[in-house]
Amino acid sequence: MKKEKTSIFTIISMIILLALTVFFIFPFYWILTGAFKLQDVAMQIPPEWFPLNPTLENFKVLLTPLTGRWFFNSVFVSLSTTLLVTSTASLAGYALAKKKFPGNKILFTIFVAAMALPKQVILIPLLNFITNIGLMDTYSALILPAVGWPFGVFLMKQFTHSVPTELLESAKIDGAGEVRTFVSVVLPIIKPGIGALAIFTFIASWNDYFSQLVFTNSEAMKTLPLGLAAMSQGAEFTINYGLLMAGALLASLPMIIVFLSFQSYFTQGVTMGAVKG
Repeated sequence: MKKEKTSIFTIISMIILLALTVFFIFPFYWILTGAFKLQDVAMQIPPEWFPLNPTLENFKVLLTPLTGRWFFNSVFVSLSTTLLVTSTASLAGYALAKKKFPGNKILFTIFVAAMALPKQVILIPLLNFITNIGLMDTYSALILPAVGWPFGVFLMKQFTHSVPTELLESAKIDGAGEVRTFVSVVLPIIKPGIGALAIFTFIASWNDYFSQLVFTNSEAMKTLPLGLAAMSQGAEFTINYGLLMAGALLASLPMIIVFLSFQSYFTQGVTMGAVKG
């Protein structure tokens, strides 16, 4: 009887999971098929669930030298931001978790409080600062404001708590300095946290439409989301949905690649967080 109940529960669970999988995958499927449809087909009712006459016209319009520049801008900004955030956050998290110094708890409290502060609150002062120091419409304006991400510091501090203090003391007794201790002892243990943070940072930077819109002026400095939003506009008050879906497909590919690359670290990070909780 117990086996029968377990079997029924397993079947119901699989059906629910399958339904949820279809539900979450369907938007990507709709974007994928819509990218190969012209505007009239993409808008027709009833919808064409699979393109009967697929076309590459949307990609011919989309893939231009200017679009390539936008794509490069997005990749460069997102990768640079991810590298800087993971580096600074892991170092700051290590210091806050394992080092005792005056103001340690106060400083961490400030980081936690900053997580609740909406970006729009500091946008005008930040814009004035960037303009005054001459960084407007540059890569620095898109990268540097995100480097001190409070969530990244908070996340890495929590992961660094998993590093046994005895290992740090042993490394110190063996004559290892702070840099060697961090690289040889701390870094291998907190890799799952760094992988999870890398995914969060890359996606947040890639999709940071609002900041990119404010801090850029020229066409050459636009990122892919900004450029695609402008290109998708056809005649007044109309949107080219086929072109929009082709752009969305192109924009989603780097995020999918990054997630698949760091998936194992992300899974370990989530598991470690669950065990700690």
